[in-house]
Amino acid sequence: MYLSYFDESGDDGYPLTSSNFFVLTSLYFHESVWKENYTKIVNHRKYIKEKYNFPIKFEMHSKEFVSDKNPFHGMFTPYQRRQIIYSFCVLLSSLDLKAINVVINKKNINRDSYDVLKNALTYNVQRIENDLNYLRADAKFMIITDEGRISKMRQTTRMIQKINYIPSQFSNDSYRKEIKNLIEDPMPKKSSESYFIQLADMLCFIISLYAKRNLCSPNDTWNKRILNVLNYGDEIKLLDKLKPILNLKASRKNAYGIVCYP
Repeated sequence: MYLSYFDESGDDGYPLTSSNFFVLTSLYFHESVWKENYTKIVNHRKYIKEKYNFPIKFEMHSKEFVSDKNPFHGMFTPYQRRQIIYSFCVLLSSLDLKAINVVINKKNINRDSYDVLKNALTYNVQRIENDLNYLRADAKFMIITDEGRISKMRQTTRMIQKINYIPSQFSNDSYRKEIKNLIEDPMPKKSSESYFIQLADMLCFIISLYAKRNLCSPNDTWNKRILNVLNYGDEIKLLDKLKPILNLKASRKNAYGIVCYP
């Protein structure tokens, strides 16, 4: 059995929207390495508690942390926040897992009926299944996610197990390929109670920085709060550190395997 943890960044609304793109990230691994991965995370949390006084059970919201917003406001210097984010990336790169990142670029959507979350989740789940089929045809997996979008995710995963059309890489056509190995509905879990969802949140945040500068709006700017901690180019350095866990085969069009549609 494989476990997949999901988190997102941005607004999944369209055409009424507050963001130009939406990011959906998954971290997945076999159940047999859960304990080993979890122990590494706990040990890292103990390390940053000792070095930076970051409480072990404190929930890590990466965007708010880097931006010095509540509940982190005033707790760390910009240098400390930078060092902590880099240390979490080093941790994530050392874990026995893989990651898939999907970006929906709303600027390229040409119809009001486009369902942002449905498409992002379908693309992500399809690539998890493709990878597991390569490893073992009968490998099963389940989804664990925060509670915010659980109803829509449940609706989507039920649908793509019954009927699912995949865009062809070689033409404008599509073909049917239903999801076979996903079991159960997505299981809700509070992000405050899952280190894995918090790490998915961190990777999702880094992907959103990368997408803003390199995918959706080339040379677009970050907000000043983020620039107090990270410089342009840090998103590349962080993704280079994370390459060992990125599923690069998820998209051959991107150096980091980031899937970008439409």
